[in-house]
Amino acid sequence: MNINKVRFIEPGNLPYRASIKNLYTYEKYIRTPSAGLLTLTTIVKDVIDDSFMYSESISKLKWDDILDADIVFIGIFTFSAPRGYELARYIKEHSDALVVMGGLHASLNYPEAARHCDCVMLGEGDESIVELIEALQSGKPLDFPGLAYLHEGKLVCTGQRKPPCDIDCIPNRDLLYRYRKMAGHNTLWPQVHASRGCPHTCDYCAVVRHFGHKVRTRSPENVVEDIRQAIAFHEDRRIPRIAHLLWITDDNFFADRDWAIAVLDAIIASGINYAFTIQARYELGFDDEMLELMKRAGFVEVAMGIEFLEDEAFAQYHKKSTRDDIIRSVRNIQRHGLGVRGLFIVGADNHTKGVGDRLANFVIEHDIKGVLIQSMYFVPGTPVYETHKDQLLHEDWEKCRGHVVHYPQRISPADLQREIIHASAKIYSPRQLLKALLTRNLLDKVLFLGECLWQQSVRGDLRRELPYLEAAAYAPHCQPQRIAEQGA
Repeated sequence: MNINKVRFIEPGNLPYRASIKNLYTYEKYIRTPSAGLLTLTTIVKDVIDDSFMYSESISKLKWDDILDADIVFIGIFTFSAPRGYELARYIKEHSDALVVMGGLHASLNYPEAARHCDCVMLGEGDESIVELIEALQSGKPLDFPGLAYLHEGKLVCTGQRKPPCDIDCIPNRDLLYRYRKMAGHNTLWPQVHASRGCPHTCDYCAVVRHFGHKVRTRSPENVVEDIRQAIAFHEDRRIPRIAHLLWITDDNFFADRDWAIAVLDAIIASGINYAFTIQARYELGFDDEMLELMKRAGFVEVAMGIEFLEDEAFAQYHKKSTRDDIIRSVRNIQRHGLGVRGLFIVGADNHTKGVGDRLANFVIEHDIKGVLIQSMYFVPGTPVYETHKDQLLHEDWEKCRGHVVHYPQRISPADLQREIIHASAKIYSPRQLLKALLTRNLLDKVLFLGECLWQQSVRGDLRRELPYLEAAAYAPHCQPQRIAEQGA
């Protein structure tokens, strides 16, 4: 097979029934594009010069360019899987391109993904993607680890591939169509992903199932250089950005403590003057040395994976924390001059009416700067999917982005959705907005105002699904059709 042109696509969470060519300029909620897919594009660029990426979080797709490619790689998360499958179908019907799918959802649910493409890449593709291209070019069999595909109607899986250890690749952001033009948008932050893997075993987390328990890291020097390039890329505009904030997107940056300290030391030594935000587990709040280094390096906040507020829920899903641990952690982080954002999950087996109010009161009482509230999600391949798949309302993956998708044990689906709406409205009320505008610094004011607008739109989406969820409460063991097709 001659391979001269390769294209990569990150599907958006766009309407499943939207015309393939008449789509939004970008998603309703602008999301930062996938660093992982952009990294793969950068790696392939060294092998096939004509390699380029599209992300529907940034722009429309240029079909005349995509359909002319020899290989099209599509990376999907669970919420974007339906859109990814639709793109794959269209490409296969209108071109001779080989369609390869990968990403978290395709890896964990490869029997499903393999029905929609020519081949699925399992796990991380830093090494296997080059081996795949070389095998296709030379006509060698696709028998090396890390692949799944249908052969004469039967599923073939070559086994899981050992995760790559050398991940010191800085993504070339200019390989993403229109990214430089859109980078000035204040909802698109610079981002850097510095490590992979997590040693913990939370039942609902798909990250450890995809990246593994072993933590692998980039060198501190490589991380700092990526930070420099990301900042320069996003600050290259005539009109200054309102929010100068870089997001280190690691799922557990602090899992390798010595390495994390080395990275923070390298940022301090670099003299980079920028604000940083990062995601972390609650244990960070007990590490005074780390918190002091973060403050010196320019970190302004921590997005803490709090998830639940009840010890019963923590224990059930193998989350090693307690409510008291969370409170002590939040207070100590704040004592070091860092803000805390809360990432919450509702819909645990013990949750009842009032969970939204309890959550909102906790956020306000403990001065949590902002929140992401999601209903329990069930990614195929995770333990919680196996224990709760009989409770799912449907497998409409498009809705797996925080919406209620299952029958909770002690509250109806519609009432749980209302709890999310209520919590969001209370946390982002006009009173809380006024308080933020009067008491917070400029960056926090801008962020909170933006979140108020975004949360208002999210609540609208959640409300529109309530009629469907009300009806679902009376048919607890059916497999409904897609929500929109039922007129919700």
